[in-house]
Amino acid sequence: MASTDFRDYYEILGISKTAKEDEIKKVFRKLALKYHPDRNPGDKAAEEKFKQISEAYEVLSDPEKRQKYDQFGRYWQQAGQAGASYGGAGPSVDFGGFDFSQYGNFDEFINELLGRFQTPGQGANYNYRTSPGGFGDFGGFGAQAPAADREASLKLTFAEAFRGVQKRLNLGNEVIDVRIPAGAKGGMRVRVKGKGQTSPYGGQRGDLYLKVDLEAHPFFQFEGDNLLCEVPITPDEAVLGAAIDVPTPDGLVTVKVPAGVRSGQSLRLRGKGWPLPKEGRSDQLVRLVIEPPKNPSPQEKEYYEKIRALRQGNPRQALEQYAAL
Repeated sequence: MASTDFRDYYEILGISKTAKEDEIKKVFRKLALKYHPDRNPGDKAAEEKFKQISEAYEVLSDPEKRQKYDQFGRYWQQAGQAGASYGGAGPSVDFGGFDFSQYGNFDEFINELLGRFQTPGQGANYNYRTSPGGFGDFGGFGAQAPAADREASLKLTFAEAFRGVQKRLNLGNEVIDVRIPAGAKGGMRVRVKGKGQTSPYGGQRGDLYLKVDLEAHPFFQFEGDNLLCEVPITPDEAVLGAAIDVPTPDGLVTVKVPAGVRSGQSLRLRGKGWPLPKEGRSDQLVRLVIEPPKNPSPQEKEYYEKIRALRQGNPRQALEQYAAL
């Protein structure tokens, strides 16, 4: 704080000058939770109050700094070690299970203690990033205002992901429209610039990252970038060949099944798969599965008996060599 705006740190925390260490910790934790900007979105007064109590605690929780402050008041920073930087480790005291010595600066401790709230119903994780390259200005004690990115899950149906969709999202204090491009896949992260969390210490707003959660489809699945589906065919279609209708994302297409196809063999429909990031479409793979009739009619059974009687060759004959090792 500037000397002209000086406020007593004890007054800011509402404690006496004889307050013990435990009392200072308890009061700070209560006030920090009350005035944290994540719990008071858009409230500039609460944000300023949070900065003040953070600065007050940073000084009064450190015995050496507190001693200088008690002796020199507003000029405590100029006394003893004028211009000392705040780049070292924080004070080694225990605060509700937190060891300050594990943090690089006071800013990291604040983020660990208070900075990772979630917006109710959104499942958004806020991750404060401290920018590299030194420290800037934070309330007069030398921490940089970090950007505050956050991440949330966005559930899409297969059709929405295939065609692209515009979604309206409620971020708590604002509603935004987000356009998801065609071809989104599960696990993909969509960046929405400037729609993250506002830094508690001022500075630029972070980004929002939407992680796509793609609903499973009953017919299509992914094999790499390609779409894969299974289509049943009858024994006679497998033997004689056939023309069958196969669903694709664009509708039904007629596919020629070659004579003598084997169960599990795949046919490739070029350009009928999933939209690719740059341009075009991947392929659709049609896996053929020979499916015998579950309840054949008496006449079908009769003809299958005739086929068995007329059949030449044994497809398992080559396996006889492995009958004994």
